[in-house]
Amino acid sequence: MSAATVKGWCPGALRPMLSGDGLVVRVRPFGGRLEAPQISGLAELAGRHGNGLIDVTSRANLQIRGVSEAGHRPLIDGLARLALLDPDPATEARRNILVTPFWRAGDATQSLAAELEEALEDNALALPTKFGFAIDDGTSRVLAGDSADIRIERDRTGRLLVRADGAKLGRSVARGEAVSTALALASWFLVSGGATGGRGRMAAHIASGAALPQSLRGETEPAPVMAASRPGHYPQGAMVGVAFGQMLHTMLHQFAGCGHALRMTPWRMVLSEGKREMPSAPGLITEPFDPALRVIACSGAPRCREAHADTRALAAALAPRIAADARLHVSGCGKGCAHSGTAAVTLVATRAGFDLVRDGSIRDEPVLRGLNGADIVSDPSILVGGN
Repeated sequence: MSAATVKGWCPGALRPMLSGDGLVVRVRPFGGRLEAPQISGLAELAGRHGNGLIDVTSRANLQIRGVSEAGHRPLIDGLARLALLDPDPATEARRNILVTPFWRAGDATQSLAAELEEALEDNALALPTKFGFAIDDGTSRVLAGDSADIRIERDRTGRLLVRADGAKLGRSVARGEAVSTALALASWFLVSGGATGGRGRMAAHIASGAALPQSLRGETEPAPVMAASRPGHYPQGAMVGVAFGQMLHTMLHQFAGCGHALRMTPWRMVLSEGKREMPSAPGLITEPFDPALRVIACSGAPRCREAHADTRALAAALAPRIAADARLHVSGCGKGCAHSGTAAVTLVATRAGFDLVRDGSIRDEPVLRGLNGADIVSDPSILVGGN
């Protein structure tokens, strides 16, 4: 049986997933960064072997969509030439690393990322496929709200610490101890029963009562959290949003033509390194308070075989109706691939219509069921309780 027909894991390049528009091939940039030749190469591969659509994911990866079974092998060969391929599927599955995009040349971020990548390749830890790491070592934390189980951060004085997700405090470490301590935490998670049937997350494990051993327990408070990043200019370059996290390969070609590297983020935005002008193209979000930033939507039908509705059409219609400080999540099914957290409004497509959850997530009990998408658009007060 083809691995692409199996459900229930995060896709990779070596182990893609079959969706409604073909195979989904996930590319995980090393160090969270793509050089200009890699950007150009990815755009070419997506146009040649896929349907030209590229997802920007909440795990700071890119997904090439619409790849045929016959096109997968040449696509893999192309990724290898671009130095974007892991040696085997097991290593690929372990290498879930978020990297702050706000690092500066000469700081520890990129070297920490490279060291952690190498350590995960050498270590055969059987971690759950959604288990991940974050390197968030700036003077303020920018990845605190993003999915990661083990975090390499700094404290208020600038010293490195390693913290288990779900633990308020972290363990202070020297630079040379950070990666080994992170792996020791991962090993403890497995040994202490954090993973069952290939699933499990650190925060849930700790919330269930699992106590960290003294050798990994910390007493250090991490640095404060930075306000949410938005499109605009930063010292490191131009931050640009991608509407609904999906772009055409031609747009990626435009990024490559600028000659700047791209730093990936888990916010469906990319940072064009060193760029001083905001790029302009259909589907790019360049204004910091664009309504499109208020909504999250998965691929939806017909692109995803599991989806019961066209999520993005509904999300686009509702975006201007959502309060500036609120968030709308439209999910094509009950899996919540695009967003696992809470939102002010969550709409989950079912065979009978949309279920509505307020101030919760796809896992919470709906307050209304079987809503028609057209009715929601015509009367958006339904979303906030005006029904």
